Amino acid sequence: MSAVGTITLIAATASGLMAGLFFAFSVAVMPGLADLPASAAREAMRRINVRIQNPLFLLVFLGNAVLCGIEVFQGRIAGGLLYVVGCVVLTMFVNVPMNNRLEQTDDAYWPQYLRTWTIWNHVRAVACLASMVTLLLGF
Repeated sequence: MSAVGTITLIAATASGLMAGLFFAFSVAVMPGLADLPASAAREAMRRINVRIQNPLFLLVFLGNAVLCGIEVFQGRIAGGLLYVVGCVVLTMFVNVPMNNRLEQTDDAYWPQYLRTWTIWNHVRAVACLASMVTLLLGF
């Protein structure tokens, strides 16, 4: 396998890992938090938001942004952009600001946060899955 093929395989795998993480949040974590009182759910999510900022997550999340940037320049534009835009840009400009607001507000914000954050998380999951598939298909 060439170096380019190795990069593509690693990028596709990382996109798949991120798709799985977002999928788990969409189908288990957020519905589970929805069953809790707002104060407990908000506190749990705040703790998750702190714990997820760890070296392994950041290596996959940001490292794959670099790899997908390389993929764009190698001609796999769809796969690379689906990850960069649908995962990284969306996370930084939608989900992270919502997480920051959750940190600074009271429990009244929780229902809006839960609904909106989860919808955008679904988008991230689909974008990462589509990134993985299109990278593997060479697009």
